[in-house]
Amino acid sequence: MLYSCMREKKNWHYGRQLACLLVMLWGMFICLPGTQADARSRGMHELTYFETSEVKVDGREATRVEIGMDRGNLDYEVSVSDGEPNVLQILMQKTRVGEVRQDIKVHSHEVKGVQFQQSGRRDLVARVLTQHEKLTEGDYQVQVLPAERKTRLPYRLAIDIFHGQVQPEQPQVAGVAGHTIVLDPGHGGSDSGAVGPDGITEASITLPVARDVRDILQASGAKVVMTRDADVDVYGPNASDHDELQARVDVGVNTPGTDIFVSIHCNAFSNPAAHGMETYYYPKTDADYRLAELLNEELAVAGGRFNRGVKEARFYVMRHSAMPASLVELAFVTNPEEEDLLASADYQQKLAMAIARGIARFFGAA
Repeated sequence: MLYSCMREKKNWHYGRQLACLLVMLWGMFICLPGTQADARSRGMHELTYFETSEVKVDGREATRVEIGMDRGNLDYEVSVSDGEPNVLQILMQKTRVGEVRQDIKVHSHEVKGVQFQQSGRRDLVARVLTQHEKLTEGDYQVQVLPAERKTRLPYRLAIDIFHGQVQPEQPQVAGVAGHTIVLDPGHGGSDSGAVGPDGITEASITLPVARDVRDILQASGAKVVMTRDADVDVYGPNASDHDELQARVDVGVNTPGTDIFVSIHCNAFSNPAAHGMETYYYPKTDADYRLAELLNEELAVAGGRFNRGVKEARFYVMRHSAMPASLVELAFVTNPEEEDLLASADYQQKLAMAIARGIARFFGAA
């Protein structure tokens, strides 16, 4: 009986030691570097939100990048290196990338993309790749924005890249002065058009290209009318295809003295390997084919893509425009390589210059 009591007491003593050992091991585990408990105890910020938008700050237009996180009181440093003068770097202390992707493409007026790179074990660097050739202090602004309960927006870092960098002299073409051209950026508003593998929409490409063409032609003395100059439907939201297309045609019909009508599009196909550019015409006048041919030649040279040729088609905007008309397909937005090209502001400018040259040659040959 005495031996049995002593054994039970000894076992109880060993059990107590084992429990203490387990508690110590658990305490050591939750304090290991890199664990969730360590992140909380050390006050690490974790990214939870990313958004871009076009805003006005003190009357200046800007592209805003918002980086949200799970807590406030962020310490950060902003810099621009001589080696990468177009990249704004923000070192965020005690931060990790969390739920946000590390490499994000942004297709806006001023920002090409944002990359996140871990700096050591505790800091994170956000690299904002801008369209500027060289950033100066007046080209950007960085601030923190508080969490908003009503909109459920988290505490976030707001990076504004301002528009209005000094632009090079506007290129021009000869022979268009005194002529009236209607430019039709395809799709827009409730109709985004085709969508590429990275989410680039046809409507977001055709509008800036058309604007660039307009600027070149206007600088050259032409009168240019756009069927749309914003991301909107021409007829109205959710119109029928017929009403929307007729509304575009009506712009040309109702503009006195319209000489030509050019509709700008991007191609699409279920097979992502499909590639190249092409132009279309409908032979209702003696000049429709000539316009499409000249546009095709210039786009083939400037864009450097496979030339799918000049083709006849019964597209509504060409058939119902009384003046010579052509529809151009710049490239395939559904092709990953061509999608990247189409989203580039430099490539868009090349295509715009090609269209302007084709139009100039048309009037020079007339």
